[in-house]
Amino acid sequence: MTWLVTGGAGYIGSHVVSALRGARIQPVVIDSLSSGHREFVPADVPFIHGSILDADLVAHTLRHHAVTGVIHLAGFKYAGVSVQEPLLTYEQNVTGTAQLLKAMELTGVDKLVFSSSAATYGTPTGDVVTEDTPTNPESPYGESKLIGEWLIRDQGRARGLNHTSLRYFNVVGSGSPELYDTSPHNLFPIVLRALTAGQTPRINGIDYNTPDGTCVRDYVHVADLATSHVAAAQALAAGKSLERVYNLGSGDGLSVRQIMTAMAHVTGIDFEPEIGPRRAGDPDRIVADGTLAARDLDWKMRHSVEQMVASAYDAQRHAITAAS
Repeated sequence: MTWLVTGGAGYIGSHVVSALRGARIQPVVIDSLSSGHREFVPADVPFIHGSILDADLVAHTLRHHAVTGVIHLAGFKYAGVSVQEPLLTYEQNVTGTAQLLKAMELTGVDKLVFSSSAATYGTPTGDVVTEDTPTNPESPYGESKLIGEWLIRDQGRARGLNHTSLRYFNVVGSGSPELYDTSPHNLFPIVLRALTAGQTPRINGIDYNTPDGTCVRDYVHVADLATSHVAAAQALAAGKSLERVYNLGSGDGLSVRQIMTAMAHVTGIDFEPEIGPRRAGDPDRIVADGTLAARDLDWKMRHSVEQMVASAYDAQRHAITAAS
């Protein structure tokens, strides 16, 4: 059994590749390397340098490697930047998904696990998001992910595509020191970069209606996330019926203050965060209910906040050492 991982040289995609190998499933990677890293893909994993916008290349890859199904992670992932770059976002996430679906139809590949996003919900009114929570995306990124879900759903209706979409919030940590988050926009790498540079991390707002006054969000470990992507692929390959969407969430969440405290404890760098004004539109608390995924996709929170931070810190130090 062989599965194509689009975006498999990225932070999450490379962890999915590792999890597939751990499950004795052969991965194949296609990645444009616009944000991914060639060194994140093991040398013995077939790697195709290219874009999912190239349907002919994708179709050739699917045929050449006798691919069973696709785990689709490729795309433009920066929600904030998407507001300034809507055309790029829609091209990569909507047109790219449509081209991938076209290639899959041409080659008869009928199994797809889609990496969606909790950004499809926007700012929900309730504290805990379930799969029944109305979708109301507030950025081109969230909109593009929701449209991707619709394209996949409609292809399922029209062509019998077997599929599921996984929605999640903040992905953190590392499954191995060689794989790490290089995003310039995510909280963990921002804080760790600041600390190692001798700077003081910042909290935006301490007057939220939460126990410690800082925002509560859902943070999930990247290795746990990868495990459930593989579980979804295995279920589809076995002919099992899955829900159209699943949340991968903790159900509890962590506050920004809790993250900062764990950062200080794990790194051994004692600091008091700078306090800035709250950002407009930031809700007090948003976490996702992962009950359905726990039932069907081996989803569980296997890492404490300290373990999440420690794995991210170890990977950052490994990257610094490798670069020196």
